[in-house]
Amino acid sequence: MGEDGAGAFTRIASGLYLEGLACDAAREVVWYSDVIGGGIHGVKPDGTAVASFNAERRWTGGVMVNADGKVLSSGEGGIMWNDPESGKSGWLIEAIDGAPINGINEMVPDGSGGLYFGTVDLERIICGEPPRPAALYRLAADRRLTRLADGLGFANGLIVDAARRRLYCNETFSATLAFTIAADGTLADRRRFHVKEDVDGLALDAAGNLWITGFRSGFFERVAPDGTVLPRIETPAGAITQLRFGGRDARDMFFTAVPVDGGDTLKEGGAITRADSHLYHGRAPVPGAIMPPVAFALP
Repeated sequence: MGEDGAGAFTRIASGLYLEGLACDAAREVVWYSDVIGGGIHGVKPDGTAVASFNAERRWTGGVMVNADGKVLSSGEGGIMWNDPESGKSGWLIEAIDGAPINGINEMVPDGSGGLYFGTVDLERIICGEPPRPAALYRLAADRRLTRLADGLGFANGLIVDAARRRLYCNETFSATLAFTIAADGTLADRRRFHVKEDVDGLALDAAGNLWITGFRSGFFERVAPDGTVLPRIETPAGAITQLRFGGRDARDMFFTAVPVDGGDTLKEGGAITRADSHLYHGRAPVPGAIMPPVAFALP
């Protein structure tokens, strides 16, 4: 039983508003971000703290591990990289068409060494104002940048299916969208895949079923590739921002949770001051889908 008395979910870390999440298989570490408290933090699956960096950087919505072990993190200014061993850091991308990047939220490997990411209007979000439209991009392993889709209200969770034929994107406050991935990596046939007004993070299991988190929902919504809604997975969380699968059998599940009103507090420009957001560890009933890592050549 977890410490909350609800199934086998156990809290292994806490903060103000946890969101970015990545499983580092080589180190057996889980990296997570605190959007409001700042920083990227690493813990073992048993909750043992390992390392922290970027303590002053807030609004990190996405975290992933490069093939060489460096940790990538999105947020204000673009995508950073950090080497937990050497302490060195730098920028993977900090400008688009020569202009400084306002913000990047979620990102996901494209399956061939690069990644997809969604922009976010952090300038207005921080002030509690309605954000300007967001866009989706692909950053190839050789750093070629391609704009793929425009006109998104709030680009959030991203995931690519195992065949690399479909990209899912959470359009927060609206629905999970699906795009067809063309042979050249561009996107087509944008459509609503599953309507849910608080969509946040995304993950896929080994059968290709989508696991959708919600910033007002304490459960995982599960949807098959054909759109069939499957039985949901309940958790002890108030609301869930992100989910990642890991472990040797891909059945370890790690998810970040926040108070049920936390997302709306940020939307309205309010302050979050209590460390009432948690990282949970549990076991999934099925294995998750593990994608090939990004493989950027970094210093």
